[in-house]
Amino acid sequence: MKYLLIGSLGQLGTEFKNYFQKNNIDFIETDLPTLDVGNFDDVDTMIGTFKPDVVINCSAYNYVDQAENDRWTPIRVNTIGVRNIAYLCRKYNSFLVHFSTDYVFDGEKPSLYFEEDKPNPINFYGLSKFLGELSILEELEEYLILRVSWLYGFGTQNFIVKFLNWSEETDTVRVSIDEISVPTSTRTVVAVTMKSINEGLVGLFHLTNSGYASRFEWALELKKQLGLRVNVIPAKVDEFQLPAKRPKFSAMSNQKISDLLGISIPPWREELENFLNIFASKN
Repeated sequence: MKYLLIGSLGQLGTEFKNYFQKNNIDFIETDLPTLDVGNFDDVDTMIGTFKPDVVINCSAYNYVDQAENDRWTPIRVNTIGVRNIAYLCRKYNSFLVHFSTDYVFDGEKPSLYFEEDKPNPINFYGLSKFLGELSILEELEEYLILRVSWLYGFGTQNFIVKFLNWSEETDTVRVSIDEISVPTSTRTVVAVTMKSINEGLVGLFHLTNSGYASRFEWALELKKQLGLRVNVIPAKVDEFQLPAKRPKFSAMSNQKISDLLGISIPPWREELENFLNIFASKN
């Protein structure tokens, strides 16, 4: 089976690339500037030439605050780009795996979100991702859409790296206590995604580690596991006056995909410890 990995330079794409190389899987990788998903002809040439069995789309514009002002870029990447990929997967008979986000929800539900819950994004990034989901549903009958949350891995665009940078710059860090979701590792996402593909799973699913936490709880766990001396102070997310609104509670249940695959996805604290041990060995 041949795979086309789009968005290979990001932290999720990097994890897939490492998995493919380790397991001697036939794949080709691409990212900017070689492939601009917003350019239909670029995508047509790439998929049409390689003719992959599976296209894994890790490309995304995920600068949540910047998306409130630069609205064209998230639409170009997260919506138009996704439609281009979906259309061409149908044209060339490739199976599409695409990643979405918990930010498609408004955060008003007082309990875990399930796949059947109605999306209602409250920032433009979330809207662009939801429109991307709809594009796939309009173009394809069979697909795999996986919503992830608070993703971290070997990259720079995640909370762990930001927290470490803050810890080096100051002795006190304020972190939101009323933003709640699920810290999820790229290791978990890649492992479950590949099992889903191998077992022929089709549809839309939530893919996160198990449990949930506030940003504050996540920061405290990082402080504990890394042995940092920084003071972590709870704050309300509104105090930061960020350009984009955040859902207050966007934790998603992974029960559906777990049951279908017959697996138990590790709790977020356990997986975080595993990741940090690997992270420490490489630094």
